[in-house]
Amino acid sequence: MSQGTDETTDRQVPPPASPAALAYSTENCTLGRTMAVLGERWCVVVLREVVNGVRRFDDIRRHSGIPRQVLSDRLSTLVDQDLLRREPYRVPGGRERHEYRLTTKGRDLYPALVALSAWGDRYLADPEGPPVEFAHRDCGARVRAVLECEQGHRLDTPHEVVPRPGPGVRPFAG
Repeated sequence: MSQGTDETTDRQVPPPASPAALAYSTENCTLGRTMAVLGERWCVVVLREVVNGVRRFDDIRRHSGIPRQVLSDRLSTLVDQDLLRREPYRVPGGRERHEYRLTTKGRDLYPALVALSAWGDRYLADPEGPPVEFAHRDCGARVRAVLECEQGHRLDTPHEVVPRPGPGVRPFAG
């Protein structure tokens, strides 16, 4: 790659360095694996319903508009991935059915769901505002996801975060 010229100063500018990430494989990328489970729209919609207290199949289907077979498939995926668990219930005179509850693994997604909702609230909400807010049960204040390092430093912008190779990094084979 050749050097360029900065048009504002007429100085020679060195070519940009290649991102360090190009040296590492993406085969074991945990973000990619996460999206393989959650990347389909209806999976996140099902999680939204369960988080909002809508836990029974027919209620989820009716409230979300998810087609019956799609909902059945997504619930199976989320149960197989241990994000949801089935809890039996029986309406008097009816057959046993199941409602769906978040597992510990599913509850660990809560901050990510709050962050996704905040992004949607900022960029996609109707002029009146978001249809749902997350609030602290004890004081009623709105809840938001924040970036914080292990030392407790709160990070105000994404520019304060830098990706680096982790213990599972593998070289890129090309």
